[in-house]
Amino acid sequence: MTDASGLVERVRAALREVIDPEIGFNIVDIGLVYDVAIEEDGVARISMTTTTKGCPATNYLRDGAGEAAQSVAGVHWADVQLTYDPPWTPEMMSPAAKNYLGVA
Repeated sequence: MTDASGLVERVRAALREVIDPEIGFNIVDIGLVYDVAIEEDGVARISMTTTTKGCPATNYLRDGAGEAAQSVAGVHWADVQLTYDPPWTPEMMSPAAKNYLGVA
């Protein structure tokens, strides 16, 4: 099998192509992706959240994450699970996202 850590990084890179339509920045750097794991059979397990439980973009983001992960060579299927534990906070954003959004 492909090096799992390399595959995780390629999946994370693909997830950076998924842009939150309300925030205008990618889901990895705004802190919505909590975990990416690759199983032996090429299944990508993604744990993610949304900024709020009632986020109108929830299905768009979940579907986008699954499609992005499945576009990576070596990933045969993506299982995207939503969680709100821990709840998302702006502190979860990367420095690049904070800079883009003007958050100190």
